[in-house]
Amino acid sequence: MPDELSPMPLVLMYHSVEAYEADPYQVTVHPGRFDRQLHWLRRRGLRGVAMCELLEACRAGRARGLVGLTFDDGYRDFLTEVLPALRRHGFTATVFVVAGSLGGYNAWDEPGPRKELMTAAEVRRVAAAGMEIGSHSLSHVHLPRVGEEELLDQVRHSRLILTEITGSAVTGFCYPYGDAGPREIRAVEETGYDYACAVHVSGPAGRHAIPRTFIGDRDTAPRLVAKLARHRLTTGRAGR
Repeated sequence: MPDELSPMPLVLMYHSVEAYEADPYQVTVHPGRFDRQLHWLRRRGLRGVAMCELLEACRAGRARGLVGLTFDDGYRDFLTEVLPALRRHGFTATVFVVAGSLGGYNAWDEPGPRKELMTAAEVRRVAAAGMEIGSHSLSHVHLPRVGEEELLDQVRHSRLILTEITGSAVTGFCYPYGDAGPREIRAVEETGYDYACAVHVSGPAGRHAIPRTFIGDRDTAPRLVAKLARHRLTTGRAGR
């Protein structure tokens, strides 16, 4: 059973931020839209932060007004588009990197548009800029479908690679495709991760199965208001 985290904080889930023509999997946000979304958070007195900062604030009882910002897959546009925008707004974020695909592309999304992934050197630059690096597994496989040995390899080996690259302990994990059952949650917790982010949790949410709110290119201010209200209703968290 996941360890308790109450109240459950608001965590936003992004993937890619860049200008685009086709986005069949709805994982891309246009840079202009992304900037307006960050501006919307600021206008409401909310500050986007990396997961490590958010959870530390939760422990200390001072998470009011904080929102977790997460970016899955480790696309190169995190460096070129996301990082400059975060700096303009005074925000930080966590980027979950597929450790075995550094410098490659999103092969798991074929036949969708190909997107470049950050290299090891670029991951180091992002970490040096004050962003948190987390693991998104070794090769972006659907963890509930793999055997026990591969599950442990995906969870442990990815952490070792990213720790060596960044020179710092990697404390966060993100389940590929957002799916996590008791077996996957247990493996992540026993490997030593402090927390893990999910989307679909088969069981109660907790520190190693933190649900997130998907944010896409269609999320204008009214949709963001609705998503914030839904989070408040389902968790009892005022947010501000």
